[in-house]
Amino acid sequence: MDTTTLAAFLAVDLLLVFTPGADWAYAISAGLRGRSVVPAVTGLIAGHTAYALAAVAGLAVIVASSPAALTALTMAGAGYLLWLGWGVLRQPAVPAAAAESADTSRLHVLLRGAGISGLNPKALLLYFSLFPQFIDTADGWPVAAQTGLLSTMHLTACTVVYLAVGILARTVLSTRPSAARVITRISGAMMIAIGAFLLLECLVG
Repeated sequence: MDTTTLAAFLAVDLLLVFTPGADWAYAISAGLRGRSVVPAVTGLIAGHTAYALAAVAGLAVIVASSPAALTALTMAGAGYLLWLGWGVLRQPAVPAAAAESADTSRLHVLLRGAGISGLNPKALLLYFSLFPQFIDTADGWPVAAQTGLLSTMHLTACTVVYLAVGILARTVLSTRPSAARVITRISGAMMIAIGAFLLLECLVG
């Protein structure tokens, strides 16, 4: 793959990764719990890795060629995003509340993170809609190798950004309950807005 294609993909990918959403909200709440940042981020990356493996297997190209399948998956993910956003607005993560759940097992934190990212419409659209646009079947590289490289770039970006978000939440927001409440509510509102937009786009389209 040429460097121009990789640079263009990285630019779009970083824009998506830096957009607050369900993954951000979970990383922030994990940061407020103290030591649960690493298992939480590991879970989030595990969910993205599942999509990456499916994409490498060729499902991204197949689903992209089937608008009905992509629409159904997008609507399911958007509905889940609306549910998560509403939950964040009702009970925003704050240090005091986080301390109460500090004894939650690392496995539980990891599995919940995998579920959140595994049903995140942003990840869904990235792998099954965006990836095919950067894959050149006429290129010397096999499609699986191209998909694997793009997936590796995305997973690396997610790991770095989510760890940074969780650590910043722990070091900055843990002593500022009001700021933590505002940030998490903004994340919840954005999740609802993105979910509603995706649902509307599916229904109108």
